[in-house]
Amino acid sequence: MSVPKVLVAGIGNIFLGDDAFGVEVAQRLATQELPEGVRVVDFGIRGIDLTYALLDCYETVILVDAVPRGDAPGTLYVIEPLTDATPQPEASDLLIETHSLDPVKVLRLARALGSNVKRLLLVGCEPDPRTVQDDMQSEMSEPVRLAVPEAVALVNSLVAKALDEQMVTS
Repeated sequence: MSVPKVLVAGIGNIFLGDDAFGVEVAQRLATQELPEGVRVVDFGIRGIDLTYALLDCYETVILVDAVPRGDAPGTLYVIEPLTDATPQPEASDLLIETHSLDPVKVLRLARALGSNVKRLLLVGCEPDPRTVQDDMQSEMSEPVRLAVPEAVALVNSLVAKALDEQMVTS
């Protein structure tokens, strides 16, 4: 029986306040004992690295990022994007900027290169709108900082569920 594979990908820019949320969650998860078959990576703003990681036949990928949706800062979300409903991308949709990471563009490029991720989840945290700007900020807002431990627990539960589901279907 093969080992199920789960990738947890922290996304964000540590110099842009609440945008560091995914990076912080990944760094905390990386200090924990992880089940076999689970890889946690702080991708930061390295979109090309994430694109290539998505080609590694992961059964489940959990992206962790700051996601503005209009709720109270610190609100956590679990979103399951509809990847199969996405139309084939145009060539211009596949361009990735080297100093930022747009998850949608990364997913499109990975899919165009043959990525076959079976399940994709996004654990998002509502940023404080006052921190969403281009000015450098060394710290996350208090509500987002306080949401990090809860997000770590949430990701751990999603990983456990994904591994259980993969073992059942293997």
